Amino acid sequence: MALTGWLGRLRDRLLPAHTVPEPLWRQALDRCSLLAERPPEQQAQLRTLAARFLADKRYAPARGLPLDDLRCLLIAVQACLPVLHLGYGRLRGWREVIVYPDAFRVRREHHDEATGVVTEGEDELAGEAWEHGPLVLSWADIEEDLDAPHAGLNVVVHEIAHKLDMQGGGSDGVPPLPAHVARRDWIVTFQRAYDAHCRAVERGRRTLIDPYAAEAADEYFAVVSELHFSAPAVLARAAPEVARLLRAFYDAPAA
Repeated sequence: MALTGWLGRLRDRLLPAHTVPEPLWRQALDRCSLLAERPPEQQAQLRTLAARFLADKRYAPARGLPLDDLRCLLIAVQACLPVLHLGYGRLRGWREVIVYPDAFRVRREHHDEATGVVTEGEDELAGEAWEHGPLVLSWADIEEDLDAPHAGLNVVVHEIAHKLDMQGGGSDGVPPLPAHVARRDWIVTFQRAYDAHCRAVERGRRTLIDPYAAEAADEYFAVVSELHFSAPAVLARAAPEVARLLRAFYDAPAA
């Protein structure tokens, strides 16, 4: 075992234990189908991971949003789904979760490299993730995902996928990969699938994958990650090779 991996596991064992109270956990099971449908042993793992997330992250409600223990736990559980097998270490390096009541606006600058023109505008977002900064979420969108857990959308998973992606040095749709996932296979497969999706969107075709995934390679990775957890059969039909790699990435226990 690599020294860094051993040290990470050792540090995990030395952290103080945190628990989620049983009544609160039962409420989360009742509200979050993606959690309730997991096998008991995975539910237990997610309970432990979510407890660490709650102890490790600072929640900041925005615009007067009431943010109770159940809401915080529901965010934590969904944030931990992508790292169930990757390990909690993938969620380190940032501390804050900002939660808005609904979609929020951010000001953007866009620089056109061809013309040199800089334009400014506002985007309305359901979520945002910064590499070492906060995870920003819309509670209204989280509730929609909880109400329709298999619709292929999950804003928490989407933004955590961005967090994982950025650990690879920039947002390019290539997160740090476990040893059993070949980097070249990942890059070639994802690029081919992303290009095909972009062509379909440009031609106005209906796609099983959200057209938003054509915005950039990192958005494609985040969108198909949502599908992996909430509508895997849809992803398997739309992009079977991408589905195969995401199963290897998210679902296979680390060696």
